[in-house]
Amino acid sequence: MLEYFLPRASSFAGSIDHLFDLITYLVMFWFLLTMAFFFYVVFRFRAKAGQKAQYVTGEKHKEKMAVEIPHYLILVCDLVILIYTFKVWHEVKIDMPEFDEEVRVISQQWAWTFEHAGADGILDTDDDIVTINELVLKKDTQYKYELQALDVMHSFSIPVFRLKQDSIPGRNIYGHFKPILEGEWDIQCAEMCGYGHGFMPARVKILPADEYDAWIAANTPADAANTAYANNDESELKEASNNG
Repeated sequence: MLEYFLPRASSFAGSIDHLFDLITYLVMFWFLLTMAFFFYVVFRFRAKAGQKAQYVTGEKHKEKMAVEIPHYLILVCDLVILIYTFKVWHEVKIDMPEFDEEVRVISQQWAWTFEHAGADGILDTDDDIVTINELVLKKDTQYKYELQALDVMHSFSIPVFRLKQDSIPGRNIYGHFKPILEGEWDIQCAEMCGYGHGFMPARVKILPADEYDAWIAANTPADAANTAYANNDESELKEASNNG
């Protein structure tokens, strides 16, 4: 619930907050209406000296309608919530948009390992950048993430993204997010995973494009950087010889 007051740092955070708003306001309306009716009945029909209680059987048309009308109105509210829930579920969990970058998230007792695709934007190549307990992302970039667990169940949670996804040993779980705010926020494990559960915090940093590119260049493994430079030099030599 407190996540509602955090910044909305992902593209779908607003949709999730709006779903919570819808549920909260509808439930609050019916709760207040019910309590008002309850106290009205308590004080309006309280016991009086010399007056016998009247028992309602519910067989009269007016009595039936007093129950059926609220019943159907509540069903309509439930249907509205259900339809909007499916819409948000598809946006967050089902629809996988075209992605610009990939990142692998590995959970274990009691740390997070993040494998960032390097300058080529592809995982499992020589220029991958591996960090511990620090996820670095580029603003306004669509990411596909791959979530793994090495030992027990964990839960990858970024509150400002409104993202929570369980990680299960033996399974690769895929999802997506798009950071839309610059800043640095918490990542946490939201699944009890042992006595060190409370000691595996991490951070997510969302950088503008120029700072992110500088971070990639500064953290690319030396071998991968040398290979890239060599490939560039070779390409330039070939181009020069062709022009010559």
